[in-house]
Amino acid sequence: MKRISKKIDPSITVVPIATKHIAGFRKCLDAVSRERRYLAFLDARPLPVIRKFVLGCIRSGNPQFVAVNDGRVVGWCDICRMDRPVYRHAGVLGMGILKEFRGQGLGRRLILAALKRAREVGIERVELTVYVSNKRAIRLYQSVGFVREGVKRKGRKLDGVYEDVLMMAKLHV
Repeated sequence: MKRISKKIDPSITVVPIATKHIAGFRKCLDAVSRERRYLAFLDARPLPVIRKFVLGCIRSGNPQFVAVNDGRVVGWCDICRMDRPVYRHAGVLGMGILKEFRGQGLGRRLILAALKRAREVGIERVELTVYVSNKRAIRLYQSVGFVREGVKRKGRKLDGVYEDVLMMAKLHV
């Protein structure tokens, strides 16, 4: 079955996150989390915690991009470098897009921007986890070079229902 993609809206910009985006990023993260389908969060952390996270990413040069539509954050992608010395060459990718903005190519735009920045800051390996039911995300990750590395069987349990979690990575970003 071929997926029909909505037309890409040129008014949606993909930009590095800035302090002015923090509240909007939290709101977007919260909305995607509350769908209970894609993220390990069921809701977003309080604004002070999110602010500390974003400011830490900015300070340390971690790639973090947001998609902005008419001043509203509608998606994000970040790659957080691991902090232990033996893993400093690697980062963990996280991303999400508001439901009404999916299918417009934003995921690809966000992930490509984050991967480009990861290369620039010397990240050599980017890894992620994705629920096996999230076929659209898996296709996106594979299309930009991520490969399957393993499966955490019954890695997620929500409301008494288990789901396998796929581990993927991209080397030499």
